[in-house]
Amino acid sequence: MTDQLKTEGKFTYAEAGEGPAIIVLHGLMGALSNFGATFNHFSNNGYKVLIPELPLYSLPLIKTNVKNLASFLKEFMELKKIDNAILLGNSLGGHIGLYFTKHYQEKVRALVLTGSSGLYEKAMGDSFPKRGNYEYIKEKTKGVFYDPAIGTKEMVDDVFKIVNDRSSVIRTLAIAKSAIRHNMANDLPEMKQPTCLIWGKQDIVTPPEVAEDFHKILPDSDLFWIDKCGHAAMMERPEEFNAILHKWLIERNL
Repeated sequence: MTDQLKTEGKFTYAEAGEGPAIIVLHGLMGALSNFGATFNHFSNNGYKVLIPELPLYSLPLIKTNVKNLASFLKEFMELKKIDNAILLGNSLGGHIGLYFTKHYQEKVRALVLTGSSGLYEKAMGDSFPKRGNYEYIKEKTKGVFYDPAIGTKEMVDDVFKIVNDRSSVIRTLAIAKSAIRHNMANDLPEMKQPTCLIWGKQDIVTPPEVAEDFHKILPDSDLFWIDKCGHAAMMERPEEFNAILHKWLIERNL
């Protein structure tokens, strides 16, 4: 997917397809490629799919928070002249989508959340990040998935690089603190958008009870489970994820 990246001003993004806009928001340690199968499926099936690179490690430290990442999304939509979009977010990406929806309801047609933060933030562990300890990072990275083999060496190397860069670590922790500060529980009842919750049954980062709480509090949500699946369903079980989402979009006339 990297060969499809475009750069305009401060925005680097992938874009393909024609139709209603789906904007994909990746997570804290996530890459655009995590959504490769979803990007291809929906861009070939009647949707314009856009995945911006979120400036998680390049914003000034004081601006490294959920609020400014939501502002970044607003500017991106303005650049692309998109009045409203379906927001699809995993982990921190879901949280950014929720915060954006709180402030710009009219710009959000629907929400798709998978392993989203926003209600429950699992502590990163007392020892995070263990700089220099490759085996620890490998174990943590693979632990995000039900099938550890999904956590490739390349992925472990990328996370290892982030936690061994002082600037990236400081920003990672700033975003984590910001996520805890911006708990969305009191805001969810006001979000009337159709919301699709797709959750891995074995998600240990945002466990199943988090999905159940989202489902209870959001006024118009549908909850779907994927078995033998961890925190990143669109990576671990892409075909199942895409089938669930596609059917839901059709049923909701989106």
